[in-house]
Amino acid sequence: MVNLAYVEAAECVSEPVNREPPSREAQLLTLQNTSEFDILVIGGGATGCGCALDAVTRGLKTALVERDDFSSGTSSRSTKLIHGGVRYLQKAIMKLDIEQYRMVKEALHERANLLEIAPHLSAPLPIMLPIYKWWQLPYYWIGIKLYDLVAGSNCLKSSYVLSKSRALEHFPMLQKDKLVGAIVYYDGQHNDARMNLAIALTAARYGAATANYMEVVSLLKKTDPQTGKERVSGARCKDVLTGQEFDVRAKCVINATGPFTDTVRKMDDKNATAICQPSAGVHIVMPGYYSPESMGLLDPATSDGRVIFFLPWQKMTIAGTTDTPTDVTPHPIPSEEDINFILNEVRNYLSCDVEVRRGDVLAAWSGIRPLVTDPKSADTQSISRNHVVDISESGLITIAGGKWTTYRSMAEDTINAAIKTHDLKAGPSRTVGLFLQGGKDWSPTLYIRLVQDYGLESEVAQHLAATYGDKAFEVAKMASVTGKRWPIVGVRLVSEFPYIEAEVKYGIKEYACTAVDMISRRTRLAFLNVQAAEEALPRIVELMGRELNWDDYKKQEELETARKFLYYEMGYKSRSEQLTDRSEISLRPSDVDRYKKRFHKFDADQKGFITIVDVQRVLESINVQMDENTLHEILNEVDLNKNGQVELNEFLQLMSAIQKGRVSGSRLAILMKTAEENLDRRVPIPVDRSCGGL
Repeated sequence: MVNLAYVEAAECVSEPVNREPPSREAQLLTLQNTSEFDILVIGGGATGCGCALDAVTRGLKTALVERDDFSSGTSSRSTKLIHGGVRYLQKAIMKLDIEQYRMVKEALHERANLLEIAPHLSAPLPIMLPIYKWWQLPYYWIGIKLYDLVAGSNCLKSSYVLSKSRALEHFPMLQKDKLVGAIVYYDGQHNDARMNLAIALTAARYGAATANYMEVVSLLKKTDPQTGKERVSGARCKDVLTGQEFDVRAKCVINATGPFTDTVRKMDDKNATAICQPSAGVHIVMPGYYSPESMGLLDPATSDGRVIFFLPWQKMTIAGTTDTPTDVTPHPIPSEEDINFILNEVRNYLSCDVEVRRGDVLAAWSGIRPLVTDPKSADTQSISRNHVVDISESGLITIAGGKWTTYRSMAEDTINAAIKTHDLKAGPSRTVGLFLQGGKDWSPTLYIRLVQDYGLESEVAQHLAATYGDKAFEVAKMASVTGKRWPIVGVRLVSEFPYIEAEVKYGIKEYACTAVDMISRRTRLAFLNVQAAEEALPRIVELMGRELNWDDYKKQEELETARKFLYYEMGYKSRSEQLTDRSEISLRPSDVDRYKKRFHKFDADQKGFITIVDVQRVLESINVQMDENTLHEILNEVDLNKNGQVELNEFLQLMSAIQKGRVSGSRLAILMKTAEENLDRRVPIPVDRSCGGL
């Protein structure tokens, strides 16, 4: 555990007023019926929820509204690191920049605090910096040691140097040619969307009226009798789910809307100067075998000067990020250009024995980083490296910029400004050391009790403990009986991930309102494997429909919306573009002959296409049974013109795409290859999804 210098501050906070967060309906009633709040926060990302928690634990009457879901924007699309910023420290030293130095020092303190208050959702992660030139060894070693030094008592673990052989032992898939050695340092890693949600739920338990899917239509204003000037006095809010509108009045309104900062600022003053300069950061997820289970990799200088992280996360591998100017949109889409840039950089650092395939990209997303200029600065074109707290003439307080790791200190600065500007009666911040939901009674061995007391699989129990902390027992109590000898309870949503059906029911208690909420932020399926997420969707919609009384029309609408989300925002579109009816066939004549022979094992009548009946016939001949729905799914993956059959040309397009690395894990390709090899031996054919690559 990390020892914190100011952990005693949390002891001043009274116990939460609610044992469990109130329902969304109860929160809406509180928003409607409260005559005036002290603080109204607009925005349910990490910073907005942090502001709500900071305010309510100081005894201020607090409300928060978010037009989408908690963490639906940038806060769920990060690199998943809790870090001080090694590169910022490098710039601070090289340019003698005291502001950058202070930012790093603050972030390192906040890193330690976050690891302490949410131990179930976060952990230290060793990150390797491979060295390929001898002169870089002392250069980077000094920099990393300074990083440890600046952290002081909040240093997670001391950095160390590895020889070439030891570096390859820890990271065997590393490029070994010209490798000199490596330096390993420690930062934190977390489950970002779940962390954001934990902050929101904790604020709700302490008495904040928090509501997702509440859009601010306009700001309310009233004239100050003393000055005669108009002051912001609340917001007109609309329930996105029902269309109902009502006013929420507050002494102080805080704008914590990230990339949408200027939208709210212009509600206050249509002539307000834009301060947000949005930048898109794309990440990709690849199978876990691309990296060791407990060692990350940092590329400090990519081909265009950017920094790339290559990290184990949720038993997968995450790689990113890019940094390109973009327009503000609620639905950012990862571009093929950015995906390929990341893949090319990864190839530079991995052994030539590891084929980095485009088809192994399981998910991809783009997050918009809200870089800001300080409106009070003389140089309004200069990007602020730190966060900015701006107070408009009408009293609207805007918090913008900063980073995930410093959300708590950003919130503290914001509420301090609110108290001073609006003369609110409250004491100092009490959030340092304040446990977030699930963290207080969590322990590393908690999952064992889940296995022993409820009969859950060990993998599922570990997942529940790492996701819900001490609230995991409540999820386990909801788990359905499997009907098997083992596990006794815990029906999985999809076979290769530890998410269970009970989490859907529990997710509704955590304010999940849509299927997208469930696949992306209550569970992280969409961020780990979009094909698996799509497979789980029908069951998730069925379970949510049962709990929320959805009719058939609503269920279909949820399915379509979630599939659109996966297709555009999570990289599924890229999968379809890797194999289309316009894909080229680039095969050697010998390969074409070989694949035609394989195809004709199934197309015995020489029709030029195969159907479910053809596949069933071959499987029956080797005594393999497979249900029709599964076969339909397998053929549909390759049926490019969607006519219910796979033609020879489509099969050759598939095999060409596989050879080029654009497609991996095709169940049809694996099934047909295995059938060809085993027809005489009558060996059962494994057709489980192999990685499910895009």
